[in-house]
Amino acid sequence: MPPPATRFADSPPDGAPPSVRAAPSSGGAAVRVLGGAAWRTLGRHQIGSLVATAVDFGTMIAFVELLGISAVRATALGAALGGIANFSLGRTWIFRHQSGRLGGQAARYALVSAAGAGWNALGEHVVHDRAHIQYIVARALVSIVVSLLWNYPMQREFVFREGRAR
Repeated sequence: MPPPATRFADSPPDGAPPSVRAAPSSGGAAVRVLGGAAWRTLGRHQIGSLVATAVDFGTMIAFVELLGISAVRATALGAALGGIANFSLGRTWIFRHQSGRLGGQAARYALVSAAGAGWNALGEHVVHDRAHIQYIVARALVSIVVSLLWNYPMQREFVFREGRAR
């Protein structure tokens, strides 16, 4: 006997964004999966993250190598400029929510970014310090996990949510 059909099989669950669809699992329960629009947004988010990282690291290296600024100060300046680049891309291209209040979005972005920095530091501690993985490899692995499991969902659902059906 086949499992009973769920009401989520053909439509998004109540309150879910239009890009979220439910698919039946082997047990018949509904499992939420990303629709096509959400995958495209995730792809733009990852490209935006790469651009912001290039701004961050490029600024840091240029400030150290060309201007003789200390690596610590250059890291802070690079991270700040990378964050501004990522926020700007998020607002205009990734999530396309320019109509939202800039100040509210910026404040929420700052909170999410600060928490993301904490997740990255904790992950670096676990993967590098405890698991003894080379620090650059650990940083890359942790940053991908944090980007996919923290930054993207929080930017999509908290920072740039304005104007979307709740």
